[in-house]
Amino acid sequence: MRIATGKVIHGKLELDGDSLEEGSVVTVLVPEPDETFELTSDEEIALEESLEQAAKGQFVDSEALLRELRQ
Repeated sequence: MRIATGKVIHGKLELDGDSLEEGSVVTVLVPEPDETFELTSDEEIALEESLEQAAKGQFVDSEALLRELRQ
């Protein structure tokens, strides 16, 4: 998994850097006009590492987390 940024130009998303493979499934986070969403390089690295861990099944599901917090 990787993080890509870009802008909407003429109604289409234009990504910075390398293009994605045809048919790639993407998730787009769009901040509201009065919001910002910026990550430092360290935060980007941490997010990518977390996504890799989740893809490997290395996470605590929400029910288990809530049980643990209640104890």
